[in-house]
Amino acid sequence: MRLIRLNIVAADTCGGLLDGLDLNFRNIFDPVSSFDPLCLIGPNGAGKSQFLQLIAEIFQSIFHAIVPDEERSEGNPEILFELEYLMSVNGADCHIKATRLKDDSGRTSLDLYELTDGDEVKCDLKSHRAKEILPSLIVGYSSGDNETLSLPFLISRSGYAKDVADMANGKSNKTFLPETRLMLIDYGTHLEVLVANLLLGENKHQTEILSHARVTHLHSFRCVIQLAHSAVPKHPRRKGEPPPLRKGIQLTDELEQYLKSLEKCATCFSFNEDTETYIFDFFVNEATIRAFKEHWKSALDLYTALHKLAMLNDLAIPKKTRVRFSKDTKARRFASRLPEPQDEDKVFRFERVRFRSEKTGSIVDYVSLSDGEHQLAQLLGTFSMIAFPGVLFLLDEPESHFNPRWRVKFLSQLLDLPTAQGKRRDDSHAAKQDCLLTTHAPFVPSDLSREKVLLFRRKSDFGKIEVAPPDIETFGANFDAILSECFDVSPPISQESRSKIDELMESTDAEYIKHEMVNLGSSVEKVLLADRLRQIAVEKTGK
Repeated sequence: MRLIRLNIVAADTCGGLLDGLDLNFRNIFDPVSSFDPLCLIGPNGAGKSQFLQLIAEIFQSIFHAIVPDEERSEGNPEILFELEYLMSVNGADCHIKATRLKDDSGRTSLDLYELTDGDEVKCDLKSHRAKEILPSLIVGYSSGDNETLSLPFLISRSGYAKDVADMANGKSNKTFLPETRLMLIDYGTHLEVLVANLLLGENKHQTEILSHARVTHLHSFRCVIQLAHSAVPKHPRRKGEPPPLRKGIQLTDELEQYLKSLEKCATCFSFNEDTETYIFDFFVNEATIRAFKEHWKSALDLYTALHKLAMLNDLAIPKKTRVRFSKDTKARRFASRLPEPQDEDKVFRFERVRFRSEKTGSIVDYVSLSDGEHQLAQLLGTFSMIAFPGVLFLLDEPESHFNPRWRVKFLSQLLDLPTAQGKRRDDSHAAKQDCLLTTHAPFVPSDLSREKVLLFRRKSDFGKIEVAPPDIETFGANFDAILSECFDVSPPISQESRSKIDELMESTDAEYIKHEMVNLGSSVEKVLLADRLRQIAVEKTGK
């Protein structure tokens, strides 16, 4: 998977600011031999998060047209676009073009083409070939309160939860629910990622995931699943129907099997018949891990099972709220935070996740770790378990909670993540993945050449967005140069201290300047103030 070009003809995203943006990500003839992320940088309000959202919505529309059983709905059916990307199919790189445009009569159609030697061959959307040339997975990562990127993924999740309810309640003739190709990794899914990796991931991945948090391994955890809680809908009993299997949420055969598997892997468990609540407790030792390996092949398989159970949490959101969210989404009206049930109302949740301390050997609760430790473990865990080709990662500020030391090392740590072929930077499978990440900091751009950095700017306060590589070479550039180029912050000093320095530079009172300079930290500006003192002395003495 490799993005080549995107032309946004029209979109409701960001008030139309992205309309008309025609962006080349890469030269299609550039050799592809390693994992090669692109960095989106620029000030707030420049459209970076909305751009990632738009890419997710475009692929959601493509999936909805070609694999509607997987992608049940789309978040932005009005978007018009031309998108080009490379896909590796049976060892050969295929140049794909997906479009949704209006014809002369105003009718809209979504089309898929294969481009070979300058020729465009239209692909039948119902054919097996159309499915072959689609990305295998779009992974979205959101680090904080900005839910912009999350929207298409949450629409996808909501569609899955509804299908589970319809199928289990006999409203659907489906016998199997395929997985969606949109996967959202955010703070609500962090424990699913972590637990899956620490149970079934390779030892080298587990070491990398936990090393920064100063803990050695997963000690114990609890899963709670409540199907007939007062917050979730009850099964509608119709006249003449046999009694349902459960009082509350009816599960598909697949989800029922997951419950049985968790029961077999648990150290101990309890069941409350009135509320149909399962409590599974796991003390993690070699026997526990062997049990999980009997039921799930990989960390990704286990994550998928846990995530499918967690997606049922949407059913605990009041129907009125779900309907409003659906209407607001279609009208392109978005709240800053999307509805989520309280922990005690969730169908599925983790509790009491604990680790063994590396230093003392004592038990450490997961909640005692910092947001940065949570974030880094989640990111490394995600990349560890998703190592196959055809994946596009969309990461919105992935290093936002890191301290400066971690930010400096982030890209190197990601590229050096162990894989079956050594390191991610050298892995042929990882080379067939793509990654876009946004940032407001200079750390990632300093590790990338300018051709891999996309600087987002507004042409004016109310104008369109323009995107281009920075004018300076970013690879190896110091942070001051990148901040100056991308954010017009030169020198990189905060406003309060900057104002004080400007005041001292204007002063002619040498004693006052000397007194105030004692309170300033080391900087080029402090050296310039010292030169200002020399100038004042020269002016007074004439020497």
